[in-house]
Amino acid sequence: MVAIATLYFARVVLVPFALAMLFSFVLAPLVRLLEKRRLPRGLAVILVVILAMTTAVFVALQVTNQLVDVTAQLPTYRASVKNKIASLKRGNSMSVLKAREEISEFGTEMVEALPGSAQATRQQNGRGIPESIPGKPMQVQVVEPLARSWDSLLTVLTPVGLGGLVLVFTIFILLRLEDLRNRFIRLVGHDHLNVTTQALDDASQRIGRYLFLQFIVNVSFGIAVGAGLHFIGLPNALLWGVIASVCRFLPYIGTPIAAFLPIILSVAVFDGWTRPLMTVGLYVVTEAVVANFVEPLLYGAHTGISSLAILVAAVFWTLLWGTIGLVLSTPLTVCLVVLGRHVPQLEFLHVLLGDEPVLTPEVHFYQRMLASDLSEARRVLETQLSGKDLQGLYDSVVIPALAIAQRERYQNDFDETVGDSISQGTRELLEELNEEYEDPQDFAVGARLHSTSGIVGGMTARSARIVSVPAKTEADETIGSMLAQLLERQSEQAQCISLGANAEMIDQLVEAKPDVIVVSALQPFALTHARRLYSQLRARLPQTTVLVGLWNFTGAIDSLSARFGPDAQGLIVTNLAAAMQKIDALRVEHRMLQDTGAIASP
Repeated sequence: MVAIATLYFARVVLVPFALAMLFSFVLAPLVRLLEKRRLPRGLAVILVVILAMTTAVFVALQVTNQLVDVTAQLPTYRASVKNKIASLKRGNSMSVLKAREEISEFGTEMVEALPGSAQATRQQNGRGIPESIPGKPMQVQVVEPLARSWDSLLTVLTPVGLGGLVLVFTIFILLRLEDLRNRFIRLVGHDHLNVTTQALDDASQRIGRYLFLQFIVNVSFGIAVGAGLHFIGLPNALLWGVIASVCRFLPYIGTPIAAFLPIILSVAVFDGWTRPLMTVGLYVVTEAVVANFVEPLLYGAHTGISSLAILVAAVFWTLLWGTIGLVLSTPLTVCLVVLGRHVPQLEFLHVLLGDEPVLTPEVHFYQRMLASDLSEARRVLETQLSGKDLQGLYDSVVIPALAIAQRERYQNDFDETVGDSISQGTRELLEELNEEYEDPQDFAVGARLHSTSGIVGGMTARSARIVSVPAKTEADETIGSMLAQLLERQSEQAQCISLGANAEMIDQLVEAKPDVIVVSALQPFALTHARRLYSQLRARLPQTTVLVGLWNFTGAIDSLSARFGPDAQGLIVTNLAAAMQKIDALRVEHRMLQDTGAIASP
């Protein structure tokens, strides 16, 4: 509140300074360009300022001359306006208007005839001074005194004084730009030079690119509007194009303001409604194309501000500083976003105002699954799937999301039913994606695997069976089903057995006699269960290859081998990509043993 109050009450000084900083960002590249031509800094600044002022005065004179021309031609358009008003009053609308006028006149006469009314009083005393009525206060009319010449002069000189103050500030900022930067660093970031330097560079680059691209876009918008009005036949098309370019620097309201006078003038100039409607359509279509396609493509990513933040900032700075605040709203908000990006204490500004996603894909997916919003959770997966394959999506988004759910589950943030519901919902979504997703590489991989006649555990690659077994939770089973999906897409016979007691699941495996067993265990909190299940499997099925999938494990794998035993050396994986590669490596290894005669062919 103190900062907002300071911005409001100190606006007399802060507004010119902020405008001067804005102009400095625009003119500084030209000053540097002249300095590279070996001109002194002072001379370069004077030349650039004179050039900018000359351009502004020339445009202002041209606009003023055309405005005078438009004003002089207004009487000639009076007949066209009367004809259009008459056409609107034809038919039933005319009778309705006459009836409303008669009723209004009748009511006025009735009111004036009442005793005590102003008209009745005038008729009684013959004067325009109302007589006092007992028990009622005397009517008093307050007349404002004529403005003194000094007050009128101040009213005229206020914009001129503001412009002069902005000009002086701009010149001094351009002359002492590096000195101001060094003083700011000394005042704010002396102990954090790296962060302060990054913040200044980021802010200057973002604001500079934004202002330059906005200038290009707005000038192009004015050219398009002026050319369109010229082909429509509206007089002074150049004037309306310049006004459109200037007004469009005002966010949201600039284009409607620029379009108001040309639309009114088109109604007065042209007979009929065709070309006035064409004028309205020109502004609407041009603004729609620029706002929805051109601007997001050119500088939507350069500002780093969300669209809602731009709207809120426009309202906030307009309430503080008026129309100038509306012009400065986007550059000032860019500075706030940059501060939030680089200063930890102000990170909330970057979160509230920035356009970057504040939730990582895995957190976003988990949060939507936690809210039982399967449709948005599916959109998250589909968005992340672009440019990836299913295996990459599972490893980078789905498994980390399930790990977050399991961690919060063990922290008692929710009960087991919620965790099971998340796992089951995830499995349903993944089954739908697996059915709809088509990857051309799957066919190439499947053909390569089919051409390999190696075996694993005594069976051919074409008929190999790989079974995943969950270590403890529904999430383990879900990840096991992901692995089975990926293997099936490579024409493998793979499945994931349902979660149950260890003895029951091992009995199913003994009966099925798979080639490879994959123990699926999502970290954290599943290492002990995975080790126990692995030991039981090795005891019951000593000839079967058993892989251990410690999904989302971030530690050193070599240190785990001793805990699982010497047989587990090289058979521990931490993601689905590694599991797929290990299964393929086992097949290639067995093929080599078969070629050398170390094992017999089936």
